[in-house]
Amino acid sequence: MISGTYNNNLQIVQTPGYVMIFNEMVHNARIIPTDGRPHGTLPQWTGDSRGRWEGDTLVVETLNFRRETSLQGSTAKTTVVERLTRLDAKTIDYRFTISDPDAYTKPWTAVMPLRAIDGLLFEYACHEANYGMEGVLRGARFREREAAKK
Repeated sequence: MISGTYNNNLQIVQTPGYVMIFNEMVHNARIIPTDGRPHGTLPQWTGDSRGRWEGDTLVVETLNFRRETSLQGSTAKTTVVERLTRLDAKTIDYRFTISDPDAYTKPWTAVMPLRAIDGLLFEYACHEANYGMEGVLRGARFREREAAKK
């Protein structure tokens, strides 16, 4: 969950035995079992995540990636360990450690605060950089004019 230039919002939902992390960007909903079950063996595009609680910290380990991840330089052997700790009512300390013996000489860690927002998550949708909007509106106005002629 590395921040990009926009659409970095998340929704985190906890239920008995699961945590769901929904990314606003591309609508990726990660369903993370927290009931102690072992990792599966089937490689998946976004890996296989399992969570556990260490005190007040949610620890999520993800492995079994189908191939490289969106992280530049990663391979199918990437392992990601995320740690989410609530600091206060509006802030979560988010840390992740990347291990990949085929890509890096040693594991590395990044830290990023997640801050609550008062707004809603919105659908991530591309409007062709809004260049397509001009054509869509021009077509709609043409149809309106044609309908008015009848």
